[in-house]
Amino acid sequence: MRKKVAVIMGSDSDLETMKPCIARLKSFDIPVEVRVISAHRTPAAAEQFASAAKENGFGAIIAAAGKAAHLAGVLAAYTTLPVIGVPIKTSLMGGLDSLLSMVQMPKGIPVACVAVDGADNAAILSAQMLALSDSDLADRLTRFKSDMAQEVAQKDQKMQREEF
Repeated sequence: MRKKVAVIMGSDSDLETMKPCIARLKSFDIPVEVRVISAHRTPAAAEQFASAAKENGFGAIIAAAGKAAHLAGVLAAYTTLPVIGVPIKTSLMGGLDSLLSMVQMPKGIPVACVAVDGADNAAILSAQMLALSDSDLADRLTRFKSDMAQEVAQKDQKMQREEF
């Protein structure tokens, strides 16, 4: 059975930022479940979801949050699955506050973290994790990276034809 990826947001206001993540997961044919669970407003739901995630067929959790962005850490505390944090840009510190909340985890509770608003990379990283035990997904990732390289080569060729 193919492993799913959970995309958990602390607020529905994070959805626009996370849409590229959801789309990228679907482009790799990875089943995705999208939820709104708050580390602070619904901590029992966060515990319940993370505690049962492995048994419910998930292979990774992507957690997006801004400001006091503790969601990824709270989820990581209750699961052995990899948790990838997506810090959301904020109006006060441009997302630095979110980033620091995710990367400054205590020993024993790791959270992988992508760039501020780095939703697409979170999807790719989770796909790479799942591909360790899914050869079909590994092949899709290989094609994806090859397609990216081709695109850059085409842009380079076009640039070489330009006169400066």
